[in-house]
Amino acid sequence: MQGRNALSILEADGPAISETSPLGLIYETASLSASAWRHPASRLFPAVQRAFSFQYTVVKRALDIILSGALILLCLPVGLVVALAVVLSSPGPVLFRQERLGRFGKPFGIIKFRSMYTAHHRDNVYEICGGHRHHHAPYPVAKEQPDPRITPIGRIIRRLSIDELPQLFNVFVGDMSLVGPRPIVEAERTFYGQDFAYYDLFCPGITGLWQVSGRSDVNFDRRVQYDRTYATQWSVLVDLKILTRTIPAVLSMRGAY
Repeated sequence: MQGRNALSILEADGPAISETSPLGLIYETASLSASAWRHPASRLFPAVQRAFSFQYTVVKRALDIILSGALILLCLPVGLVVALAVVLSSPGPVLFRQERLGRFGKPFGIIKFRSMYTAHHRDNVYEICGGHRHHHAPYPVAKEQPDPRITPIGRIIRRLSIDELPQLFNVFVGDMSLVGPRPIVEAERTFYGQDFAYYDLFCPGITGLWQVSGRSDVNFDRRVQYDRTYATQWSVLVDLKILTRTIPAVLSMRGAY
């Protein structure tokens, strides 16, 4: 069974959340998720335990609000300059919005600075569905080099990851986190297979293990492996380490197209 999220499993197969203690909820989620995705409970339980811990639900969320709010104010001048450059470089809106899967499979609208010409700003992820999955090739939805759909300004802001600055608002309202799995679109859900359980338990992030390890140069299987590792080993310290690695990764421009 693939593609089911933790909440739907609890609602369909488990007791009402209101009737379950926090420890009971962790146990039930681990057991039911492991059964649904045919994972041994011992493998999935560490991820569930971390996802429902006080550190994750309260401490991490508090840090996300404080840091994203501060970064929004700090990056406001840069954002205004980029917005003006986007408007002057090509006709179309300043921001690009796309639906992604959030925690427990809840969809949300991720926002970025528009980096492509409006007529060609489409979801190329659907090209994956029409072909076959490349296990050892770079991530299938990696952008062409050079991609004719990208505007001159768009090429610059993508290389520097500035196009993702508006996602700080996604973090501030709770749709995303500063650190977490890279948010995926619905079409990518099936490619995770049984490992979707790990992605599903955590809030997607602006940065994460995949982003600081090569981004589009990383094949899809390795990306899934990074999400699984993050889920089973998450801690506040892990998030802080990833954040410190993000700046060098952005400056190196590795895997940014």
